[in-house]
Amino acid sequence: MTADPNPTENRAQSAVEAEVRPVGKPVVATATPQMVADHTAGRQRTGLDLWLHRITVLMFVFVCAVVGVLLVIFPWRPEWTDNRLLLAYPGLRAFVANGFVRGICSGLGVLDIWIGFWEAIHYSEGSSPR
Repeated sequence: MTADPNPTENRAQSAVEAEVRPVGKPVVATATPQMVADHTAGRQRTGLDLWLHRITVLMFVFVCAVVGVLLVIFPWRPEWTDNRLLLAYPGLRAFVANGFVRGICSGLGVLDIWIGFWEAIHYSEGSSPR
């Protein structure tokens, strides 16, 4: 007979945990995405939580649009290569002046604009976050 350090604990539950858990290994509780979705599925956004969600989505769309437009336009301006940061490094300046690098930056800008508009179009005030 052994002494139980937690006398208030349900003995049936302890017996089940003892069968499932290997001896000597601690139990670490982790939440799976499905558990989080099940937990938030019945919860409706109200009041301050709803407005914080709206403002967060609005700011995300605004930042995506601004950064995207800058990345589309700025690589094709003279300031892209004629700046103080690149004057000391002629090899890096030649690399940045390459049309392929400028095209990649502009493509990332278009992708960023696309992500911002995608979030704006698919915005919903549903009960569970995406």
